[in-house]
Amino acid sequence: MVEEDQRVRAELDATGELFGGYAPKMAEVHRRNAQEIEAMIEQYGWLGKSLVEEDGASAAWLILQHSIGHPELQRRCLPILQEAVERGEAEPAHAAYLEDRIRFFERRPQRYGTHFDWDENGQMSPYSLEDPERVDEYRRVVGLPPLEERIEEARKNTGEEPRPADLKKREDEMRAWAKSVGWL
Repeated sequence: MVEEDQRVRAELDATGELFGGYAPKMAEVHRRNAQEIEAMIEQYGWLGKSLVEEDGASAAWLILQHSIGHPELQRRCLPILQEAVERGEAEPAHAAYLEDRIRFFERRPQRYGTHFDWDENGQMSPYSLEDPERVDEYRRVVGLPPLEERIEEARKNTGEEPRPADLKKREDEMRAWAKSVGWL
């Protein structure tokens, strides 16, 4: 599932389709993978390190993280993943990313600063933060580097990525999509 996800992502990146909204081809991969991961989690619980080893646990997280068209699945799995973290079956950063992903799509401030978007100055920046003064503390607890390092990396990596011409239109489209699938 991860190989297909990454292959399709690379194809869409190469054609520029990845940056023009949620590409239907990517959405279809995410939909199929969400159904499969949901069935696995229903049968086995969280696919943790002792069940599927570290690579498998990371793959399960990535597939869940990319299941953005299935908000109820992500919401339902967050506490399952958090419990797996407490048992040492999953990485703390994975739960942090999923929590922020849910907050991002619900358009609520994030805790860990893991999700970025274009800001009003045309730069890739962390989406709204719950507590900017404590974000690095939160990040440190889950094994993430300081936010400033991540900002530098994100801006460096998006140097070639086309900035949306109309940020307001992009935000409106994102909200409409989020509402259509049940995030809002």
